[in-house]
Amino acid sequence: MADSKDFTAGIDSNAKKSPRRIVFITRRTSAQVKTDSEDQVQSFPEVLFRAAVAIQVLAIALVWVSLVFNAPLEGLADPSHTPNPAKAPWYFLGLQEMLHYFPPVVAGVLVPGLVVFALIVIPYFKVNIEADGLFLKDRQKRLRIFYLIATGLSLFLLFFKVYAALVPTLIVAGVMLLAAQSSPQSSSALRRYLAARPLSYWVMTWFLFELVVLTAIGTFFRGPGWAWVWPWQGS
Repeated sequence: MADSKDFTAGIDSNAKKSPRRIVFITRRTSAQVKTDSEDQVQSFPEVLFRAAVAIQVLAIALVWVSLVFNAPLEGLADPSHTPNPAKAPWYFLGLQEMLHYFPPVVAGVLVPGLVVFALIVIPYFKVNIEADGLFLKDRQKRLRIFYLIATGLSLFLLFFKVYAALVPTLIVAGVMLLAAQSSPQSSSALRRYLAARPLSYWVMTWFLFELVVLTAIGTFFRGPGWAWVWPWQGS
């Protein structure tokens, strides 16, 4: 081989069959590696498609509501006459309802801040790193923590007589207990669904449930002096 100046590439140039080889390449040849053609799978941005459909449905629903229902606007503001009750916009009525029970710092800063902080911090804990069901691992330990938190929160709301927030809390706690008694192999589709829900799901569910209930009470059940009134009695 040392006397010959013409070197050619070997016939077997398939890298999959001969991964280890030495090939001498001269200026008149080029290196080539034969590979098998791989199958290509056509992908589709399904998440983007679902988001586009959701945006279109929401836009159509908002346009339909705006055409059918009039905006509940009152007259021009009169500095000499404060309406009774003075209600905030609907998206703040939940906080205004909480101000009826708690001090402003607790209702307006502490409680919403803790919920948002929990939703930010929870994904960084091992309990939710794979978005597994809350009670699928370390069930007894997590049940003890759940009982402690649920009991403490219920007693706190009961001490301040916040029954409007206590009832949704007990309902969510009951559903969580049902999830703790369920498994992914349950015969019921509902039980399988609940068993697979992570901690962030339960925190967000409780928060939204409380927000909807408190907003509905502030909107339909509060009259002059923020007293309790039935919707058919007027405000």
